[in-house]
Amino acid sequence: MLDRITRFFASRWGIILVGAVIGILGPVLQKLGNPPNMGICVACFERDIAGALGLHRASVVQYIRPEIIGFVLGSTAAALIFREFKARSGSAPIVRYVLGVFAMIGALAFLGCPWRAGFRLAGGDMTAATGLAGLFVGIWIGVYFLRSGYTLGRSQKTYPAVGWIMPLLMVGLLLLAIFKPVFSEGGAIFSSESGPGSLHAPLLISLGIGLLIGFLAQRTRFCTMGAVRDVILMRDFHLFSGLIAFIGFAFLTNLLLGQFNLGYRAMPVAHSSLLWNVLGMVLSGLAYALAGGCPGRQLFLSGEGDGDSAVFVLGMITGAGIAHNFNLAGKPDAIVENVLQVGGLSSFGMIAVILGLVVCVTIGFTMREKMA
Repeated sequence: MLDRITRFFASRWGIILVGAVIGILGPVLQKLGNPPNMGICVACFERDIAGALGLHRASVVQYIRPEIIGFVLGSTAAALIFREFKARSGSAPIVRYVLGVFAMIGALAFLGCPWRAGFRLAGGDMTAATGLAGLFVGIWIGVYFLRSGYTLGRSQKTYPAVGWIMPLLMVGLLLLAIFKPVFSEGGAIFSSESGPGSLHAPLLISLGIGLLIGFLAQRTRFCTMGAVRDVILMRDFHLFSGLIAFIGFAFLTNLLLGQFNLGYRAMPVAHSSLLWNVLGMVLSGLAYALAGGCPGRQLFLSGEGDGDSAVFVLGMITGAGIAHNFNLAGKPDAIVENVLQVGGLSSFGMIAVILGLVVCVTIGFTMREKMA
């Protein structure tokens, strides 16, 4: 029975099914309370968790997002059932941490990860097209490094405790989300009273959907970065078919739920600064390619025992704190007294994106094995 399930999820129809499920459930979460065009955004949700823990004090983006917890624990459940839970680590963890930091800085420059770019596009936000273009360019640069011998080295089998650290951290976050302890007056755990952080679906529904997606994505190796990488590197459209299903079904679901709103300026939690939408996602796409997976895939891998992916995730959460504490994150467009105020990056954010590109390109050039 398990073998049949494994074969199905390894097939083209398996990845299409999972892409469709994600595409449907994202807009449903939005309908149930998540922010507009942000049914699921791994980067944004990790940013909210960082805020809830006090790693940044941007009061409008602080909430322990159950979806992230569900992604990891759902993956853990799938890996255990199918005997794929394997504790491993040791593949340049400090480099992965740095890549995670800059991946988040790039994502928050754009205001979304690849998942949210897809959901934004499916909701009619045309600024997402510029972000996706940047993502493809960043991955293409990463593929160049892969072809020229780039590698972070191999992970090695390690103590089981290493593989359990991330799932147990997620259990701890879940307990904090449920019981909401007060550690000190005015202190963590923080929760937004306005803004995107205050918008969320019911906890149990969010957790349940996260668990389902984590389970299914672990079985199919669903990865937005991997989908683009495989097309460029090997002309393999297996993962890409899941990505197309994801965006297509998200579009149809938004139409059915009355959530499709075509536009370019003043879209929900987005800005129309073309250059920095593109460059932010070039940085993120390059960091994902060098690290070997998009933010969602890194969560799923950490759930099945990959300590290196867990380090990347922690790097992203740290990067969220850095981005908001140092005014690096993008600011959305706004309508003030019927006048459009275009958002975008501060000068500090622009410098951070350029610095991130320099760092990632340097990593790409300096971590190459000599080709035969």
